[in-house]
Amino acid sequence: MPAAQSDVSTVKSAERTVRILEALAASAERLTVSELQERLGYPRSSLHALVRTLRELKWVEADDTGSAFGVGPHALLSGTAYLDRDPALPYAHEVIEDLRAETGYTVHFARRDDAYVLYLASREARDSVRAISRVGRRLPAHLTALGQALLAELTTEEVEAILPKRLEALTPSSVTDRATLHDELARARDRGWALEREQGTLGVACLSAPVQYRIPATDAISCSMPVGAATEKEVERVAKAVVAHATTLATTLRRHGIR
Repeated sequence: MPAAQSDVSTVKSAERTVRILEALAASAERLTVSELQERLGYPRSSLHALVRTLRELKWVEADDTGSAFGVGPHALLSGTAYLDRDPALPYAHEVIEDLRAETGYTVHFARRDDAYVLYLASREARDSVRAISRVGRRLPAHLTALGQALLAELTTEEVEAILPKRLEALTPSSVTDRATLHDELARARDRGWALEREQGTLGVACLSAPVQYRIPATDAISCSMPVGAATEKEVERVAKAVVAHATTLATTLRRHGIR
């Protein structure tokens, strides 16, 4: 095979491998090769070969029948390495502990990944019944206060450049109209924090502010509370705390030369 053709084949194989892992990671259920083919559109023979290789390397694991697949333990090792080496996280952990203590609510620290937000740290409210951590999870930015706070750091043109053509909904309150979303972002820019009510999770309101140690900000912290608790007075109290702690974190990171 000519060198140029071999290089193209190698790159295509690498991209397909990554897309397979992303599809498996994004799915709540294990996926068969047929389901992967439906989602990714790759040839069945190619999928079989790549999944088999990933399974042998423990990046993918199968169910008891050997016909449905999910991410394997070596995927966890890679993700953990990212968290371990992020210089901002130790300082973020301290701040979200303090913010949880002050507000009493669940607190998250996340980073924008194009049109998504990636959760890097969480501290659940002490009375929370949530059993699954959000760390390592990725959600559409337009559905979360964290994402809206970070999208508000961009211009309207920059936001449009990264948003998907279709804005998905997770609840009846999810914003899927682009004009409505841009109105939300304008309000977030004006006040310095974003607020969403049940857009990402039923029964939950969330308030977030960007951590401005980079321009534009890539990270944000948030407080999640029961939607019934999100009165005007409580939102004002929590917003003041979130903005103050986000500002403290940004100042700390800049002082330590973290960009």
